[in-house]
Amino acid sequence: MKLPNNIRKNLLACFLSCAVCSVCIGQGNIGFFTPSPVQDNNRLVPLVAAQGAVYAGSMIALNLLWYKNYPRSAFHFFNDDDEWQQMDKLGHILTAYTVSRLTAALYRWSGIRAQASDYYGAGVGLAYQTNIEILDGFSSEWGFSPGDMTANTIGAGLFLSEQALSNGQPVMMKISFHPTEYRQYRPNELGDNLWEEFIKDYNGQTYWLAFAISSFLPKGNKVPGWLCLDFGYGAEGMTGAVTNPIAYDSTGNEICFTRYRKFLVSLDINTTKIPTNSAPMKAFLGAISFIKVPFPALEFSQGKLKFHILYF
Repeated sequence: MKLPNNIRKNLLACFLSCAVCSVCIGQGNIGFFTPSPVQDNNRLVPLVAAQGAVYAGSMIALNLLWYKNYPRSAFHFFNDDDEWQQMDKLGHILTAYTVSRLTAALYRWSGIRAQASDYYGAGVGLAYQTNIEILDGFSSEWGFSPGDMTANTIGAGLFLSEQALSNGQPVMMKISFHPTEYRQYRPNELGDNLWEEFIKDYNGQTYWLAFAISSFLPKGNKVPGWLCLDFGYGAEGMTGAVTNPIAYDSTGNEICFTRYRKFLVSLDINTTKIPTNSAPMKAFLGAISFIKVPFPALEFSQGKLKFHILYF
């Protein structure tokens, strides 16, 4: 069985691969944050070198921090498509999508033309995730997952298709999170504290497609460009990948959780469209744009509608 904390490895890889973004954004003055109008080799060469270093360093770090703790095996495949109500697949899509988008933004910052930057970004996002899948293929605890690889391809392709069709991302993929009751029954699998829960507990994660409302209305409409209508998917009641192991409450009574999917509608803010004259603030708002802003939401699950005053 594929371990549920596979998402920890996936998010760790995303953090490491995007570390170069923090290095670039964390230095310099206002001019440094402004994308170059033409190719600037003084930016491009260090950027490519930094990406190579981050790639090599992150692969070494993943091996030391993750894979060395599990036995190796001959390369093999593993089918995990029926696990976690497919929430892990959405995690793969979001990771590839986000790495592609951030990488493309860095290439644009160095003066590479927009279309080329988008292709480079999608290529890096997909290649990086593919390398992780190959490493999984040599681990006896996992295996090369065709489902994960498909999700990675969808994530990079989603970013690339958005840019090719609109050059403005009228649709963005986002994530939100809220603590749940489930980790207390399986802390080793779902997290022993809030940070681990955020990474490991699929019950608290919701994945969203955020549609920029003004992009789908006639030109000249008065709807703010930052206002979005989001459609979300999540799942709860999961303490195991496919089925739930037996759990007991504090009095020793057996607890049976119902596994269910949920679908949501909510408003949101595209932080990249918030007006600002500050280049550093614009860079920051772009870096956090994959996080959904809490808003009221309407949830449909288990055959019922539920209204949330504020949904995280």
